[in-house]
Amino acid sequence: MTPSINATIQETTQQLLQLHRSGDDRPLHGLKDQVIRLIGLLRSAMYPQIFTSERYAGPWTGTQIGSYLQQAALLLSDMIRAVTGQESVEAVASFFEALPQVAEILETDIQAAYDGDPAARSTAEIMLAYPAFEAISIFRLAHCLYELQVPLIPRMMTEYAHQTTGVDIHPGASIGPWFFIDHGTGVVVGETCTIGEHVKLYQGVTLGAKSFKADENGNPIKGIKRHPDIGNHVVVYAGATILGGDTVIGDNCVIGGNVWLTDSVPAGSTIYNQPTAVGPVEP
Repeated sequence: MTPSINATIQETTQQLLQLHRSGDDRPLHGLKDQVIRLIGLLRSAMYPQIFTSERYAGPWTGTQIGSYLQQAALLLSDMIRAVTGQESVEAVASFFEALPQVAEILETDIQAAYDGDPAARSTAEIMLAYPAFEAISIFRLAHCLYELQVPLIPRMMTEYAHQTTGVDIHPGASIGPWFFIDHGTGVVVGETCTIGEHVKLYQGVTLGAKSFKADENGNPIKGIKRHPDIGNHVVVYAGATILGGDTVIGDNCVIGGNVWLTDSVPAGSTIYNQPTAVGPVEP
């Protein structure tokens, strides 16, 4: 390289070093890869017959599951230490105590997908081929960590799901059992959204914020209710947008495709998108 290029590289190196000195110096390198590995270990423990990379041997599943859980516990401990700088025995223990309940809820999600899609031929097909199960299973795990106030890792988990499926569910959302997303691509569920039981969303649905309240400096205020509440036995069809922390969709509602809602809807309602009348086209 020419002297001018070498000089430029040296100057750029010093500028980057200065940025690193003034920034967060926690050792977070490799955390993305660890997140992916953690997800794989946890799902292998819950469903060894589906997600293990080794030969599945029925009589030894207890040994297999225990091995996956041990590896996941050590990995999660290291990850939490990296993002917090502290030990995390209680959080890790609480998370693994909750895993059976997470698996039980996922069983309802799998059944909801099988019951709700006439194209589904088996529950194995749903677990292996449906983006909804990919996204929802990762969300359920991430939400558990979110509830334990583990920083950063839950959001990285659901963003990994977002990247691989096109389904964007914030780990802070509260979602009941028997949840199904048909097709999946483009679905957005915000942090403070609550969703009841037996809810079905189609592709392109947004459960988002209507506006952001700002502080005296014009910055968005965090930690307030911004996203809608969806009741039980609700279907939201493709492209519908439901916004606002005060918006409540009652039980047994049907929200049609491409509907835009910023107001609450009483239980049992069916809401359609009303097309705009178009007059005759003049030649």
